[in-house]
Amino acid sequence: MKPLQPVSPRARVALGVSFFVAFVAVWAAATLGGFVSATFLADPLTMLRSGWTLLAEMGFSKDVGMTVWRVLGGFLIAAALALPLGVAMGAYKPVEAFFEPFVSFARYLPASAFIPLLILWAGIGEAQKLAVIFIGSFFQLVLMVAVAVGNTRRDLVEAAYTLGSSDAGIVRRVLIPGAAPEIAEILRMVLGWAWTYVIVAELIGASSGIGHMITDSQSLLATDQIIFGIIVIGLIGLASDLAFKAANRRLFPWAQPGR
Repeated sequence: MKPLQPVSPRARVALGVSFFVAFVAVWAAATLGGFVSATFLADPLTMLRSGWTLLAEMGFSKDVGMTVWRVLGGFLIAAALALPLGVAMGAYKPVEAFFEPFVSFARYLPASAFIPLLILWAGIGEAQKLAVIFIGSFFQLVLMVAVAVGNTRRDLVEAAYTLGSSDAGIVRRVLIPGAAPEIAEILRMVLGWAWTYVIVAELIGASSGIGHMITDSQSLLATDQIIFGIIVIGLIGLASDLAFKAANRRLFPWAQPGR
């Protein structure tokens, strides 16, 4: 191995899979070997059996669907509002000076701290859960998009002005296209954070969703079901992450690092 030396796609997949194999092997050895009590950590086989029971007999697939819907709904609302504001902040310094102090302040506020207020304002229905995801995603997106747009190379902007571009044309034809690959990566990262917020929202005052199932399992000390729920979250997140990466490679092939 050498620093920053790329690996082949086949080797990358093999190395990634080998970690999961090693992780499961250590987990199985610790639980099936009797080193860890099943009360605290279920073994992989028990977890898989419980997962099948959840899916086949207890309607867990509906919980998964509800959680996915909440994540996508809250994230898309946040992205639809954050992208134009972030672009405006990155492109126009007076806009940035007006919004940036509050956005920087708000992005440090934990979304979970708003849950009691949101329950008072919106009840325990879907609006409350979407609002938690929105609060957790919106301010992060705004600031990161603004930074990405503001870091556009100055020589590209000056060249566009030299060629007769207008101010609006600079934003539309230089700043947004130049920052688009980085913005796509920002959306991919923040979508992962949205999963954290939805589970927190579902742990309190929810009657469906993966977080609700995990809470019910905790009261029964069913660590097998808890672990299965966590793994489902990870698998869905991994699938969405790979889909985002594939879309980014297809849309912005010039921005991909050599591998």
